[in-house]
Amino acid sequence: MSQSPGHAGASRALIPYAALIGAIISLCVGTSFAKQLFPLVGAQGASAYRVGFSALLLCLIWRPWRQPLTRDDVGRLVLYGTVLGLMNLCFYMAIRTIPLGLAIAIEFIGPLSLALIHSRRPIHFLWIGLAALGLLLLLPLRDAAHALDPVGVGYAAAAAVFWALYIVLGKRTGHLPAGQSVALGMSTAALIIVPIGLVEAGAALFDPALLGLGLVVAIVSSAIPYSLEMVALRGIPKRSFGVMLSLEPAAGALAGLLILSEQLAASQWLAIGLIIAASVGVILTDPAAAGQIAEDGAPAP
Repeated sequence: MSQSPGHAGASRALIPYAALIGAIISLCVGTSFAKQLFPLVGAQGASAYRVGFSALLLCLIWRPWRQPLTRDDVGRLVLYGTVLGLMNLCFYMAIRTIPLGLAIAIEFIGPLSLALIHSRRPIHFLWIGLAALGLLLLLPLRDAAHALDPVGVGYAAAAAVFWALYIVLGKRTGHLPAGQSVALGMSTAALIIVPIGLVEAGAALFDPALLGLGLVVAIVSSAIPYSLEMVALRGIPKRSFGVMLSLEPAAGALAGLLILSEQLAASQWLAIGLIIAASVGVILTDPAAAGQIAEDGAPAP
């Protein structure tokens, strides 16, 4: 029995939303899997796998050398790629010692702060307060059993800063084809991060079995999420996209719990909820912020 036109249309409309959910799940699962490589090659080595293989895959797909670049474009892409690489490295360094969901929540302060930086409406101060309270609950300011490692928090905060810079610098390459800018940006990131991984892991980085695992990390945490996000962005309004993307810290916490057995305290779950509420609130009350957190704030591939 054939599907009615109404049901077929509804199914097509759901595809972008399913793609975005799949992208978030794939990113969190891939990152959880990458964390399991840390005892073998270190966080730096795992980051080198992700960035290096992602660069190779993106170059094979987009062949960025086909379009010429001006000198100014090269300079913009070098800055963009440098920030992209440092964001990835700092995030992996953070999740060495703090749970995945909490690292994502702290990192999310980057695009959220960027969206709020020009806030003038009174309601925005509520969202600032919620985000600040959530961050305060996560900071290692108390001697509780669940206090976070300050070094890990510092790396997550650095990743948040680099995410904000990634958004700003990404806008400066917006006139270039998206595939070309991402491929060349990731290639620049690889030139910086892969040598760092080599210094940390040494010859172990070339172990055939580990190379295969590293390729899986790159595909699951970069190639698949990026591809699915492109599908989602074509069919989801920016505001809805941003609201759904704001759930990523919770998805990361669940992935950490199920895959890595990372148990969170009630206060840490509350902190994640406050940061998510702040992000969703900003998007729903400021149309401009929807684009800032959504399309521009989407996780780097």
